[in-house]
Amino acid sequence: MGMTMTQKILAAHAGLTEVKPGDLIMADLDLVLGNDITAPVAIDVFKGIDAKTVFDKDKVVLVPDHFAHNKDIEAAEQCKKMRTFASEHQITNYFEIGQMGIEHTLLPEKGLVVSGDLVIGADSHTCTYGALGAFSTGVDSTDMATGMATGKAWFKVPTAIKLVLTGKLNKYVSGKDVILHIIGMIGVEGALYQSMEFVGDGIANLTIDDRFTIANMAVEAGAKNGIFMVDDRTLEYVKDHSQKEFTVYSADEDAEYVRTISIDLSTIKPTVAFPSLPENTKTTDEIKITEPIIIDQVVIGSCTNGRLSDFSKAAKIFEGHHVAKGVRVLIIPATQKIYLQCMELGYFKTFVEAGATISAPTCGPCQGGHMGILAAGERCLATTNRNFVGRMGHIDSEVYLANPEVAAATAILGRIADPTELSESGKS
Repeated sequence: MGMTMTQKILAAHAGLTEVKPGDLIMADLDLVLGNDITAPVAIDVFKGIDAKTVFDKDKVVLVPDHFAHNKDIEAAEQCKKMRTFASEHQITNYFEIGQMGIEHTLLPEKGLVVSGDLVIGADSHTCTYGALGAFSTGVDSTDMATGMATGKAWFKVPTAIKLVLTGKLNKYVSGKDVILHIIGMIGVEGALYQSMEFVGDGIANLTIDDRFTIANMAVEAGAKNGIFMVDDRTLEYVKDHSQKEFTVYSADEDAEYVRTISIDLSTIKPTVAFPSLPENTKTTDEIKITEPIIIDQVVIGSCTNGRLSDFSKAAKIFEGHHVAKGVRVLIIPATQKIYLQCMELGYFKTFVEAGATISAPTCGPCQGGHMGILAAGERCLATTNRNFVGRMGHIDSEVYLANPEVAAATAILGRIADPTELSESGKS
């Protein structure tokens, strides 16, 4: 029986010639990641198992990004614990204030992840790196601790869903709409403990940023990981960002999939996920014919849509327009590099003149941490990845998910809107 991309990576890292779905394996790790919520717990476990030091100081990455900049004393203590641990074990890749960024944007940017890698992170959106043809998945803090100590982790080999992408995205449609469309189709448990494997000639029409967004939200369909076939665009990105050796894995022709889904990218429309699950999707066309959904806050950022291309798209929408009265708009670049690029390209000027505010890199309000918490009854449209009850603040608040262009149009019109409505309304 042939193997999928994921199965080949797992087999190689387990030192096996073949693995099958359901097999329990122990595999070598290329990278172990933790943040300021999960790493402090892992550090306590690490000390509890009497580990002397980390398996490889270059392969452990610690990024305080969720509650940093420190929002309170507890957050400060969490970050201090990480800082002290990184110093004691001479961890190379510790990124804090001045160097930090949102972990899942920062690692690829720094060239720490390449095609064929096996990565675990104590954060569910570690699956982001599948955009580069790596196997990456979220684990708990205990697995992170043992991974830091031994350089190994156990896995149950997943079955796979094959997603065949064809065609090309239309204007105002991006990777966020693709993954929301898929989750809306299969549901939040539609890929439970399965590998979502993206193939097809339509992938060539997706940017790497599109792919990061799609892979990032594979977990929102319950997937163990999301992974893209490696093409020339992938290799260009990897070579531009990293000096690490990489390996390209391709699925065998006779690889088995539990399901095959074909998607014509040209048929996807701007899509919004309604509260309180990512599967509750409607297109902006459908929203137009309903009562206006008034929004109190718009957030553009996160590990899902906090990259330069996201702000470029949003800035084009904001040009010549102003945020609607009563709407708060938060712009949160995902890394220091992206922050600097936005400043140099004049995007910040555009955002500020439009009435938005700029934040330094942080997860911020995405998981209800800080810098944009919602009060009871408030509604936020965000380019983030989750809209669970209480995700961004009060349990009686609401979060809607969308792409950066829809977010910008919504900020300008004060209600959930399609970018095409700006020209129709004559709003300025």
